[in-house]
Formats: sequence, structure tokens, C-alpha cells
Amino acid sequence: MTRGIFRPVRVVVLMASVGLAAGLVVAAAPGVSGASGPTYYLSLGDSYSVGYQPNPTTGGYGGPSYGFTGTAATAKGYTLENFGCGGATTASILTFPDEYCGVTDPINNPNGYGPAAMAGTVGPFSGAQTQGQAAAAFIAAHPNEVGLVTVSIGGNDVTPCAAASPTNLVNGEPDAEDCVIAGLGPITSNVSTLAGALRSALESADGTKVGKKVPIIGLTYPDVLLGLYVNSGPGGTPPNTPTASPSAGNINLAQLSVTAFRGLGSLGLNPALKAAYATAHGKFIDVTKKTHAYTNLKSTTKMDIAALGLGTITVPKAVADVCELTWYCQFGNIHANDAGYLLIGNLIAAADK
Repeated sequence: MTRGIFRPVRVVVLMASVGLAAGLVVAAAPGVSGASGPTYYLSLGDSYSVGYQPNPTTGGYGGPSYGFTGTAATAKGYTLENFGCGGATTASILTFPDEYCGVTDPINNPNGYGPAAMAGTVGPFSGAQTQGQAAAAFIAAHPNEVGLVTVSIGGNDVTPCAAASPTNLVNGEPDAEDCVIAGLGPITSNVSTLAGALRSALESADGTKVGKKVPIIGLTYPDVLLGLYVNSGPGGTPPNTPTASPSAGNINLAQLSVTAFRGLGSLGLNPALKAAYATAHGKFIDVTKKTHAYTNLKSTTKMDIAALGLGTITVPKAVADVCELTWYCQFGNIHANDAGYLLIGNLIAAADK
């Protein structure tokens, strides 16, 4: 498979879509070792890693975009290689052959993982390599040329928890909060394994001193379930529809989602992810916090987003922010919009120091 290159012509398209400063282009950056040539940015993970967005008119299937990877690659002057695959979990990123990402194949892709990254940005792989294996192989083939690795993973491990109930046990638990807690052990183990393998590959390729310094940045997500304050959600009538009168159950689930991300002590998705990346000297960006999900829900503001068709309504500020940055309030879709991906990309660029 041809290695993806983040070409300048695509940067022009990206700048137009997310409003980056005019005139900013991707240029060949010095390699990690100081030699001239491209410096690569490797992206691994789930649908956030490939910049998935729904159709802006219907909310149906949209497809991959440059997402946060385009913003980060442009800001740093790096060449993008994206190994991500929509739907990936912390288990599948270690076990699922990347060659079947986005392929309709009930035998080799029974869970329907996909889509892959945009054409021209997909990282190279061979045979039955997983994302982690393909990225490690790329690192080995490009010593001192990888300047940044990001991983967006873990969300799909806990998304099913939103549907947990006494009659629908998920992770063996009857409620969303306990379901998330039950899943933290495997998440921590899998992410630690992935991050450790990537760090080992960097140290083997670049030497321990240099390889230890290449940023591996783990990401979490906006708390899209806060959008349940203004969206009926999958169980609504009709489902996934803007509403000015949310159900008590949806409001409760939205409130619990904040705790599930932030955690009580170490018992939360974000503390677990942060600890896992730290085992490989990785950084962690708390996107949930950076998108203001931890703002006290008693702090309110007036919001009027035309696409929702709800007029001016009073909502918690954290809800207004998630509505501005994701598609959840409009379509019940968990993905970031252009503004959300731009924010995440800028956070990555700022953390890559």
C-alpha cells in the first residue's frame, strides 16, 4: 500500500475548512536526529483519529476528514501517516488486522470496523499487521524520522455502557457508572501494552536517549453525552433529535457521564488512560476538561444554535460548549465537528514541545 503523504495541496483545503492562517504550508522539517528530510507524525486509534464526521445535512454516514491530525500536522510541519480505524477499541487496536478496516467482510471484519483514514494519509501496513504493529514497523523503517505519535482510543470500550440497565447488563453491570468502572482494568492493560510497544520501537530505532523523548500523546474525548440535555438520545421518541424538554433519565445519564470521564480518585476513564500512557513516558491530553465538561452544571448560559431549531434556551455552559464542538446535540452523533477537531489539533501542537 502506498504510504500516505500530507501534501501541500491538501493543506490548502484544510485551511479553508477549519480557518487556519493563510499561507501556512507543510514543509520538510528536520528529522529527530537533525538530518534533513521529512519528520513523520503517526496517528493511531478510532474514528476520532481518522477525523470522522457525519453528513452535515442528514447526520448519516459522512466519512473521514483531516480532523485533528490535519491541524497538528500543519502546525508542526510534519508528514502525516494515519493508521487509525473507526470503531477501534483498546483490544482491537492490538488484534485487528488493519487491512480489513472499512472492508465489508463478515469473516475478517465481523464488527464492521471502519472507516480508515482519508485516502493519501493512510499509513503503510503489510499482511495481517494491526495498527500497533504497522506503526512499530514504520518506526523501525524510519529511524530518527518520527517526531510525534498520537493515540485516540478507549471511547468505544465504554460507549456501550450508556445502554446498561438491570435487564441489559454491560460488562456484567446493570448501570452505566459501574459498567465503566468494570472496563477500566482491560483498558489500562491494553493501552499500557500499546504505548509500551510504541516506546520500545522508538527507542530501538532512534536509540534510548532520543527515542525516549519522542512525544507519544494519548487523547480522550469531549463528553458528548452532555448533549442529552438537548437531544432525545438513542432511546428518545423520535431518537437522536433535538429537544428543549429532556427526560429526567437523559439528564441523569448526562450528569453521570462527567463522573465516568473525570472519575472518583483513579476510577474513571481519563485517570485510567493518563496512568496507562505514563507507563511509557507518554503525555495525556484531557480533552474532556479542555472542552469544559467539568464546569459546574449549575453554571448556565443562553444558547441558540440555528441547526437545532430550539430557539433560545437556557442550558449549562458545559452543554453549550459540547453543542458548539460536536454533532451530538444536532444528530446524536458522538463525533467532533470542524471546531472541535481544530481545538484538539491545537492542543496536540501545544503539547508537542
